[in-house]
Amino acid sequence: MCRLAAYLGPAVPIAHVVVDPAHSLLEQSQHANKAKLAVQGDGFGFAWYAEGEGPGLYRDVLPAWSDGNLLSLCKMIRSPLFLAHVRASTTGETTRLNCHPFAHRRWSFMHNGQVPDIDRIRRPLEALLPDELYLARRGTTDSELIFLLLMAHGLERDPAKAVQAVVALLQAHSCYGQGCEEAVRLTCVMSDGEAIYAFRHASDARAPSLYAAETREGGWILASEPLDAETLVWTAIAPDGLVCLLHQGMSRTPLDLRLARAA
Repeated sequence: MCRLAAYLGPAVPIAHVVVDPAHSLLEQSQHANKAKLAVQGDGFGFAWYAEGEGPGLYRDVLPAWSDGNLLSLCKMIRSPLFLAHVRASTTGETTRLNCHPFAHRRWSFMHNGQVPDIDRIRRPLEALLPDELYLARRGTTDSELIFLLLMAHGLERDPAKAVQAVVALLQAHSCYGQGCEEAVRLTCVMSDGEAIYAFRHASDARAPSLYAAETREGGWILASEPLDAETLVWTAIAPDGLVCLLHQGMSRTPLDLRLARAA
């Protein structure tokens, strides 16, 4: 399983989340506490918002701890909103195009989890994408396909309805609760540059972990694992609800994803 983190608040260096804390995302890439694997070495990336129409994007296939550019970039790039991810792959080879976050128009997206039978159901799911989004696909991961399906089902207009619809598609097409050796597990974080949205869901009620904390400067952090339990108060994000982070604070909309039906 991967590790991820996101920040919204007063502009800070990306290092504020990725490098500096005692249990930063960089530290989690080698010593994760709440993942199946302690080491996440199949690439990394971050997306950040500043000026312009969409996010900046930096991704590479190197393990995060061995990239000579990462520390410098994280110290020099300041942003009021960014997403960061270290990858332990489940599907898709280790290429730059398969590293998270993914971006399309103003949106960025990252995922921790798996759709274990994705190779069997990929073709019917891809057939649901309009031409523009099908042609926007660059990699081969289940994660990028989930992102494009969310876009196709109205992520830009109504994130909650888009999540509901895509989970329903996975329920309808995968071996969801029908004897899969492994469960469908989704912890997804996405942003349009104004807000950060996140949700957790799993077919076996064991969705990958996600925590939230308010910073002393009035910002918010989402992370797979608490970054610094000494100075911040972390709250576990409950599954089956859509969390929204805005500069005004955090809200959560409950979703009955167990009964989701595609629109």
